[in-house]
Amino acid sequence: MASRKSPLFDTATTVGKIMSFLGVSALCGLLAAGLVFPLAATGGAAASAGGDILHEVPAELQEEPLSTPSHMYASDGETRIATFYEENRVPVDLEDVSQEMRDALIAIEDERFYEHGGVDAQGVARAAVHNVTASTQQGASTLTMQYVNNVLNNAAVVSGEGNFLAAGIQEKTYADKLREMKLAVQVEQEMTKDEILEGYLNIVMLGGRNYGVEAAAQYYWDTTASELDHQQAATLAGIVQAPNYYRPDLEDNVARAETRRNTVLRNMMIHDFITEEEYEEAVAVDLGESLDIQSNEVGCIAADFAEYFCDYVTEDFLQNDAFGEDPGDRAELLARGGLRIVTTLDADMQRQAEDTVWDHQPRGSQAAALLNSMDPETGDILAMAQSTTYDPNDELEDWNSTSLNLNVGNSHNGGLGFQGGSILKPFVSAAWVEEGNSMDDNVDADRTEYRYGERWEASCMPRGSVTLLQGEGEPDAYRISNVLDDTEREMTVDWGLFHSINTATMATANDMDLCAITDLTDRLGIVGTSEGIELGPLRPDTPSFVLGSASITPLVMNRAYAAFANDGTVCTPRSILEVTDAHGNEYDLPNADCEEVVEPDVVAQVNDTMINIAEQNLYVGERDGDAPFPMAGKTGTNHNVSGMSFQGYTEGVATSAYVTRMNDNNRMWDEGNVPDDSYAGSVAFPLWYDFMRDAAPTRATGDFPEADDSPFDDRRSGYGERYAMSELGPGSGSSSDDDDDDDDDDDD
Repeated sequence: MASRKSPLFDTATTVGKIMSFLGVSALCGLLAAGLVFPLAATGGAAASAGGDILHEVPAELQEEPLSTPSHMYASDGETRIATFYEENRVPVDLEDVSQEMRDALIAIEDERFYEHGGVDAQGVARAAVHNVTASTQQGASTLTMQYVNNVLNNAAVVSGEGNFLAAGIQEKTYADKLREMKLAVQVEQEMTKDEILEGYLNIVMLGGRNYGVEAAAQYYWDTTASELDHQQAATLAGIVQAPNYYRPDLEDNVARAETRRNTVLRNMMIHDFITEEEYEEAVAVDLGESLDIQSNEVGCIAADFAEYFCDYVTEDFLQNDAFGEDPGDRAELLARGGLRIVTTLDADMQRQAEDTVWDHQPRGSQAAALLNSMDPETGDILAMAQSTTYDPNDELEDWNSTSLNLNVGNSHNGGLGFQGGSILKPFVSAAWVEEGNSMDDNVDADRTEYRYGERWEASCMPRGSVTLLQGEGEPDAYRISNVLDDTEREMTVDWGLFHSINTATMATANDMDLCAITDLTDRLGIVGTSEGIELGPLRPDTPSFVLGSASITPLVMNRAYAAFANDGTVCTPRSILEVTDAHGNEYDLPNADCEEVVEPDVVAQVNDTMINIAEQNLYVGERDGDAPFPMAGKTGTNHNVSGMSFQGYTEGVATSAYVTRMNDNNRMWDEGNVPDDSYAGSVAFPLWYDFMRDAAPTRATGDFPEADDSPFDDRRSGYGERYAMSELGPGSGSSSDDDDDDDDDDDD
């Protein structure tokens, strides 16, 4: 930091001339003791002369808002999620500070506070004598001067100049001291004594990140400023002299903090703030044993719950230019602006989600169960949970302790997502219907291989088509297979989606324009990564994308499925409802961002199938017999059984459920130990259902609209015979394999 040139030492000024005349060294000693300051108590010619001198001292009290913590709340505006701060401060009125605390501070820092006019004449004289006769230096700062000093320091921090005075990086110059003294007199003319004392008690540093007596009382003893007793008040008043030297929460500091406390108590007795009996009682208290230190961690790691959602909201905040020009400014606002941030989180739903993911935690390490829920009509994120411990300090050495948010992507401290698998298949069906076809059209699902070099229609690609390219060492054809026996035959698109038949999905895609599928996924906001390609829209140049070869995050997938719960209207995920600053001013935030991208009748036709997939799952029958409310969705099982998912929804809640494992062999279970029923319908669906069984009824659970031209009025109850074909249940007719050169190409 460049040194600052003070006008006090410019010999062209009156003050500079006086300093040159008297000699810098001699006058500095006087200035340090305050002897040239015009004291209201001295009056006469000396005061007048001093006033002339100080008239040229630059003095403007640059006040900035005090740094106060920001709080993040759930959507009810009452349930606190987390607190953010650089300075832990809870401003209070003077009437809410105990008399013991006021007395202790005055007794040790400024016993004539209510008598002087900003600078204490007796204190100045005492300091002058001491500084002339002793080898040590003594100051004469009053509480008013200290208040001014703290205000100036706060302004320096807010303006970006840094807290160099308080930090001891640069000592105060005599110019600084004179300015401080002049400002103290000005403050005394503009504020009452009680207002000054109140300001000081709220601004002063009291060890670590604790500023002000209310925050300090809460931190050291889990009490309030109004309840501080003599020994507690004396401890805090003693900290003022050297905040980090006397803070008693550090083991090495306890003894000296207690000694300093006793000094304060002695002063309180000398100046008749307490009796000798009260003094003896207070000094007898063991300071170390009296402490009840509260957690001082801040941010999402100290969140009461919903840590991963908290992290997501923080990233949303830092990326929103409504809160500052750049991320640094926004971070400063979050840490110091005293904001009230109300999020979209449903607190009860979040707690239910957290309980459920831990109940369904996969066996072994490096495994996790995930849930995220949103409101289909607004995009509001209602819950976000995963069965790992949130820890920003862990660098993925322990999969079960991480800050990596598996529900989201890189932009929000997440990953690349998971291969979509069969949860991509409903979009193929929807595109098929958009092209003017029907879910009851037949496709030739008997084809298990497609020759390399064969052309597929893709109107958005060069020459209007794509070609399957053969890789080195690959067989002559791209092969796929199904799990269910006797399914390589002609079938309806509806039947193929219900049983998740790979050959049916590929046949459907082969009979249509691949770009119609990617156009639909683009409108629904589906982005992913494939074969190391940068994150972006799904690409029609590799037909295997229809079987879920791209990696997509659960939140992105949930957004797309939520459109099927909302008659084809998709909404941008939203995490923040309102933000209000410390003065009650509300920031201008956008409303829900929604757009109809699929015709409602198209959605209704595809929903006919997905309703049966969800409601006829065996787990529903085992738990409740019949589905307790209308529901729909689709299962997906990823390559090597490393992950399973169920994307499902009711009228009022869309929820993404994932069970995943990432380890050396990338399998959910060890080799030779894969249960016979290890498909998403029996692993991910129970996770989804156990959560939604309690969460969904808190919001709308009405019937989904029926398609205008549905050929079968009884379709939603006519799957009995079809369902009986497989003990695995609906959606389980394929096994995931997302590598183009393998025999089985997808999912569940």
